[in-house]
Amino acid sequence: MTNFLARSRYRLAAHTPAQLPPDIGYEVAFAGRSNAGKSSALNAMCQQNALARVSKTPGRTQQLVFFQVEPYEDRHLVDLPGYGYAKVPKDLQAHWQAFIAGYFARREALRGLVVVMDIRHPLRDYDRQMLGYAVERGLPAHVLLTKADKLGRGGSGNVLLQVRRDLQQAYGDTVSVQTFSALHKLGIEEACGVVNGWLGLPPAR
Repeated sequence: MTNFLARSRYRLAAHTPAQLPPDIGYEVAFAGRSNAGKSSALNAMCQQNALARVSKTPGRTQQLVFFQVEPYEDRHLVDLPGYGYAKVPKDLQAHWQAFIAGYFARREALRGLVVVMDIRHPLRDYDRQMLGYAVERGLPAHVLLTKADKLGRGGSGNVLLQVRRDLQQAYGDTVSVQTFSALHKLGIEEACGVVNGWLGLPPAR
């Protein structure tokens, strides 16, 4: 099977709006609480071990990191700062919040948002805030309930149903959800299909 996301390569990291690449093409942003498994999910979907840094220290991603999906110069995955970590200084938290809010409000290339949540702790306030950014802008969002292997098939299925009901009630049909495990390679094909569609890439084959 050809997975076009496997061609992703690091392009740049932006700490201010002036450092963002040209606002053209298609971008899909990835957001998640610190230690929710965002970097692991990105690496699994892109079939690379170290594309996104996996850190045991929460809050290490402190910029918007752009990965270019080659050979397309205008297709990108965007790794947003891990959010919700108390030890990050308040002024830096405020900077991130303003930067990300502006990015969601004005970025024309942004076509969708993937929100990564630990299946054992879904839909925290920060998760809802990020989903709110997408819904307010009229963008589709997709939830990855990561670490599904921690609960087993029955437990993860129950959480999936409950989260799907909660999302439907809060956001209608604009937010989809699935279970995911980077460790067990669970749900990767489904997640790649969603992101490929938003990026305007051919379906994985």
